[in-house]
Amino acid sequence: MNAYLAASPYIDHTHATIQALARQLAAEASDDKTIAQRCFEYVRDEIHHSWDHRCGPVTCRASDVLAHRSGYCYAKSHLLAALLRANGIPAGLCYQRLSAGDSGPPYCLHGLNAVFLANYGWYRIDPRGNKPGIDARFDPPNEHLAFTPLSGESDLPGIWPEPLPCVVAALTRYDTIEQVYEHLPDCAELPELLPEDWRR
Repeated sequence: MNAYLAASPYIDHTHATIQALARQLAAEASDDKTIAQRCFEYVRDEIHHSWDHRCGPVTCRASDVLAHRSGYCYAKSHLLAALLRANGIPAGLCYQRLSAGDSGPPYCLHGLNAVFLANYGWYRIDPRGNKPGIDARFDPPNEHLAFTPLSGESDLPGIWPEPLPCVVAALTRYDTIEQVYEHLPDCAELPELLPEDWRR
């Protein structure tokens, strides 16, 4: 589990602001489920989704997401992973490949999380932020994600300890949320990147 507890450039959970918020969210909690739910609901509800709220700047590093209180789904998942890891709870990143429009190509990645809970094992949660038609919740072991893949879409296998390179590129290459929206990541080389049988 060490990889899912580690600090890194984009999941920088040793940053002072993340440490402070992690302690606040864990205050008087008696188990990892309670802490994980508080962290999830904070990121889901208190951090604006960049495109839903048309707010910037473009963020990628967890501490920047917290500082600006906004981020695309990928960036919000970096912050949630950081808050969980700061509380000693293993957390990773998951992805779905979804239509960028109503259906069919072009496709783009959607970022979410998996958290390891003592009584449930790995459990996927989606902190992108709710709105009409989206009702992501924390209810282990039942999943309530923002999106259910339709025909041509997919849940990508794997729980990643670090963001995919194409996601980092999209969030660090462009200056505005509009530019990111026009170049949402879709990793063509993903099959070669996926670890074999990662979730076994």
